[in-house]
Amino acid sequence: MSIRSALVIGGGIAGPVAATALQMAGIEARVFEAYSGPAVNIGSGLGFAPNGLAALDVIGAGDAVRRIALPIRRSVMSFGHKTVELPVDTELEPQQVVDRSDLHTALHDHAVAAGIAFEYDKRLVGVDEHPDHVTARFADGSSATADVLIGCDGVKSVVRTLIDPKAPAANYTGMLGFGALSEHTVDAPPHTMVFAFGKNAYYLYWVTADGRAAWGANLPSKKYMSFGEARAIPNEQWLRTLRDTYGEDVPGADLVRHTSPADLVVIGGLHIMPPVPNWYRGRMVLAGDAVHAPSNSTGQGASLAIESAIQLARCLRDFDDPATAFAAYERVRRPRVEAIAARGAKINHAKAPGPLMRRIMPVLMPIMFGSSKIQQTMQREQHYRIDWDAPIDEKAELAWA
Repeated sequence: MSIRSALVIGGGIAGPVAATALQMAGIEARVFEAYSGPAVNIGSGLGFAPNGLAALDVIGAGDAVRRIALPIRRSVMSFGHKTVELPVDTELEPQQVVDRSDLHTALHDHAVAAGIAFEYDKRLVGVDEHPDHVTARFADGSSATADVLIGCDGVKSVVRTLIDPKAPAANYTGMLGFGALSEHTVDAPPHTMVFAFGKNAYYLYWVTADGRAAWGANLPSKKYMSFGEARAIPNEQWLRTLRDTYGEDVPGADLVRHTSPADLVVIGGLHIMPPVPNWYRGRMVLAGDAVHAPSNSTGQGASLAIESAIQLARCLRDFDDPATAFAAYERVRRPRVEAIAARGAKINHAKAPGPLMRRIMPVLMPIMFGSSKIQQTMQREQHYRIDWDAPIDEKAELAWA
């Protein structure tokens, strides 16, 4: 095997998974994270699909996530006083909702237990490329060298711009994200996710294991705000804005009214990655949100990042040179992730509808989600499985996609 070592840039979701899978493949991997410690306190609840859990089972981390997640056995769309039940695939285990910080911690701890080394305060500033290795340079003056470098550094990826200075940036969806726990008691069955289309904006909610209501908001905003910019505004001010937006919705108004500033999580602008022309160059390659961040509407962002991290490790295991491994990885993954991203982009339009669309959505959305084509698409997405022990077979992999 000519590929024996890897530098993994980014310690969020894809990074720890990639490093753990690489170790399983016999490749030494180290993770370099720009934050001063594990990436916690950077988000709220996220949806976790069955295919993502199945992928985590490949590296032995599935049960760690199941222990901290809430199974969602039923999903409902709400349009004021009208509700529509969404189809459920009974052949699969339920979708899960998990706190992003808890997910990051679980994946980090699993990687550490597997022997993966993490280094913090390592903000990547440059890469020196050589015929037989690559060297990463960090803002603190240190450097690290390995056979390949993997960019798992998120939607604002530095590695993506090093691979291709003309690479597209992530697109702003036109919505700001928020999450919270509310003391308001909602009239919803346990293990049920409600996707609510309010008068002015979209939100969702569910009952937590301790009986409280968790909710998330996608607030339409023409002005983009980064994570830092959004968090610079006091939570009290954001709650006033959210009360104005959801004040005529049931139960949206009460969810916001009974949320304390301390329980509001501000996420900032929500992103979606357009197709990235160049997934790799030389000995550098991208994985996770750095190359394919679908809208949160898909419920697949974290799951796709995990799948790609594992599939990349398989390709580096099965091919002797980076160029061949990276090319196979891209051919295996690009069709699947771009199809899911395209589906999410369509759903996004329904989250901030105009006056006419608001009137027809209660009729249009049930028809769309009840169609056999949509149900087949969702089944195909969620039944995806990775056979770690099998050698990479592109035809077989694409049949799954």
